[in-house]
Amino acid sequence: MSKLVVETPLPTTMVGSYPRPRWFDYQLHGADFLHAIKLEEHREAHEDATLAVIREQEDAGLDVVTDGQMFYDDYGGSIGSLCWYWYERIPGFSPVKHHNPLAMGAAAADPRDTAVYENWGGTVAHEKLRRGAPSRLADMFQIADRQATRPVKVSVGAGPINLGFHVDYAAPGSAYRSQRELAEDLVPIFNAELRDLVAAGAQAIQLEDLGAWLVLTEDDPQWIVDVMNGWVDGVDALLSWHFCLGAGYGNPNAAFEGQLMRILEPLYEVNVDQYVLDFAWGDMADVRALRDLPEDKGVVAGVVDIRSLRIESDAEIAERMRKVLEVVPAERVWFTTDCGMKALPRFVAKNKLEAMGRAVQEVRRELPAGAARGVQDARA
Repeated sequence: MSKLVVETPLPTTMVGSYPRPRWFDYQLHGADFLHAIKLEEHREAHEDATLAVIREQEDAGLDVVTDGQMFYDDYGGSIGSLCWYWYERIPGFSPVKHHNPLAMGAAAADPRDTAVYENWGGTVAHEKLRRGAPSRLADMFQIADRQATRPVKVSVGAGPINLGFHVDYAAPGSAYRSQRELAEDLVPIFNAELRDLVAAGAQAIQLEDLGAWLVLTEDDPQWIVDVMNGWVDGVDALLSWHFCLGAGYGNPNAAFEGQLMRILEPLYEVNVDQYVLDFAWGDMADVRALRDLPEDKGVVAGVVDIRSLRIESDAEIAERMRKVLEVVPAERVWFTTDCGMKALPRFVAKNKLEAMGRAVQEVRRELPAGAARGVQDARA
């Protein structure tokens, strides 16, 4: 890991999204964010909601915070804006909800996945994709950064490969015939977004793309590595990659369960500093997949189960942290939630973060003197 942004050993963060305050009922519905906040009421509400969720993270003891992704509309799958935010803003995609091709095809072998996919919906690319107006993630980062007392991480997703899962390539008039072809056209669009974030001052960026799981089905997964490396080309920031197990209303994608060991090795060639991985939901069983993690890579390990309403005890989370440290040296370990927390009640999300904050204090006290030192504060 070549870039670190906090001085504290075993830094804590959350993946990205957080429950909206109940009073924050604004939806973008495809509008440009800078257009929407011309309405002073919307601007104030967005800034106040962002401040509220940042303060809850800071009060819980998180070392790196996010803006909670208050721009996510309340679409299907509970975090449907992960994809729809981009479908609505990249010229070439249909912004209306089509049937999801995964729900219609053989890939939906499990009825649980079929239901989630169809609820989420799908789209069609009727023309070659191009960049329109910027996503405004850089503007939202600056709003958050002004209000935070700790470093702000920006979660960017869904990415070039992930967007292609929900595109119907067999639809009449489709401009693409394969997920790979579409992903390659999206690379320069998403690379420009990351460069905009760095120019705006972002020093920690998390990629959200489930394209990692294609390693299980592709004969030659090298194109996945090439797309991801194209996405981050020339981007000077601490880069992490979260390829979660899905979180549609608390349900993981059944097809991915227990498969982490099979997919990691081909992805070590991707030029990211950290892998952000879900472990808590499966009682940390997949931690063994980290035994061969290269020395130049770190892990941001999920130790809070966001797919359950149960608030774990401090001791339970601390034990999960210890299991990670049995496999990976402390200087290459961060801790996080398994996935975004948008679907949870705010009370539950807040208390889960507070439990993680208390647990890591206990685990830090157990570290040998001088362990996990040598990191630097990029804000200095």
